[in-house]
Amino acid sequence: MNYQKLDAALTAALNDVQNPEEPSLAVFIHTEPMLNSTPTAVLESLGISDVTSDKDIFTATLSLNAISHLSEQPWVKYLKLSQTLRLVNRSRGIGSLGV
Repeated sequence: MNYQKLDAALTAALNDVQNPEEPSLAVFIHTEPMLNSTPTAVLESLGISDVTSDKDIFTATLSLNAISHLSEQPWVKYLKLSQTLRLVNRSRGIGSLGV
């Protein structure tokens, strides 16, 4: 595992993984431009669709083992944990925003 390519949140989340084979972590994969078919084949084998040479950021739900494998690839710049978005204050109604 190349921890230099992982953000702090992803590194911390790896400690909570129970099964290293189970895809359980939603991540952003930042890559170098796709210059050959090897990176495309690797990403597609992980279930990522629409891999094209004009893209350099991909999203996927991956296992610990897949993250480890990707972190060792020279064409992967870094991996970042995707955060679940939530509303900041759900108790206020739209009318109480005081516009």
